Amino acid sequence: MRSRSYRDVLSGPRKRKIPEVPAERGLVVEDQASGFCGAVVRIEHGNAVLEDRHGRHRVFPLSPAGFLLEGKPVTLVPVPATPAPAATTSASGSVRVGGLRARVARDSRIWVEGKHDAELVERVWGHDLRVEGVVVEPLDGVDVLAERIEEFGTGHGRRLGVLVDHLVEGSKESRLVNAIRDENVLVTGHPYVDIWQAVKPASVGIRAWPSVPRDVEWKRGICAALGWGEPYEGWQRVLAGVRSFRDLETPLIGAVERLIDFVTAPDPAEL
Repeated sequence: MRSRSYRDVLSGPRKRKIPEVPAERGLVVEDQASGFCGAVVRIEHGNAVLEDRHGRHRVFPLSPAGFLLEGKPVTLVPVPATPAPAATTSASGSVRVGGLRARVARDSRIWVEGKHDAELVERVWGHDLRVEGVVVEPLDGVDVLAERIEEFGTGHGRRLGVLVDHLVEGSKESRLVNAIRDENVLVTGHPYVDIWQAVKPASVGIRAWPSVPRDVEWKRGICAALGWGEPYEGWQRVLAGVRSFRDLETPLIGAVERLIDFVTAPDPAEL
């Protein structure tokens, strides 16, 4: 028979283990000591650099149980530096060009609606665009599309590809696009309200994108429903979840691929 003291030792309270969490860029945590809340910007010299919703940076040591993640203590650790094998394909699935030096930019351009659209396209198709010498520029809204096209001045070797959000029958976007009559302009789009929604929910750790009432700004409604803070914090989460075209919905992939093909196709006048 076991002695009482031996049994008591085995049945005594165990110290709770604090989980270790990789300090990935965009992860939103709170410093336990100061209450400062922000997204991880980078790890340097054993410290985490956090950025709050006002753009302020603070540096905190990676001490055990030094941070709160969703209200629970965690220990932030540097993301393991695993040597990546020589990639043969880019994030878009195309053949990767080794030793790439960006081609001189073409006169043709790809326009997207805003900054987030441009960052997402760069994330997945950046390699391809540098190979082809294509520049992606934010349009800051489709309402100014006709005027911007006129200012740009299309022609031989000077094409425009335009990516539009929420391009569905009967939408404001579809009416504006249908008014464009220029053979050197191709407008494609996806059916989602915002480019965020073109990222697969599983890639950002959710089951589905929440429904947002029409009278609520979509990004703010999403962040409120998911507890993501301000839209800039939410976008950091979304962008961090995209590693390749596999994290995107098919309509967006097809729309961007068509634009790249269009602006890089040989000019018929030169054939």
